[in-house]
Amino acid sequence: MVHVLSSRTLLRPADPERSRRFYGEQLGLPVYREFGTGPERGTVYFLGGGFLEVSGRLPAAEDPRASPAVQLWLQVEDAAAAHEELTAAGVTVLREPVREPWGLIEMWIADPDGHRIAVVEVPADHPLRYRP
Repeated sequence: MVHVLSSRTLLRPADPERSRRFYGEQLGLPVYREFGTGPERGTVYFLGGGFLEVSGRLPAAEDPRASPAVQLWLQVEDAAAAHEELTAAGVTVLREPVREPWGLIEMWIADPDGHRIAVVEVPADHPLRYRP
């Protein structure tokens, strides 16, 4: 069995500076650490219980469209408040907050490379809030 000590999601953006502005300024994610120099330097952001690393650059020969197979899930305290803040910051909102049939309130946004990000509120009455 592999004993995982830490983990992070890695993104290789088409435009690293644009992605750093998005994650650091528009989303306001706090920086865990930075490494390297120049435009391809790495920035690792806190994501609640995990990390997001934006480093390097997508090679020019690769398809710049984001894969629908990779999406981020960010839990927030209040999806409506997050919607207001993100809209004011100029973030592309794909879908405003909606209470889903499974009880979560979900909003969908996209990063500059088109990666879909679910911004999710777990309501007080949702089963995720209870432990049997």
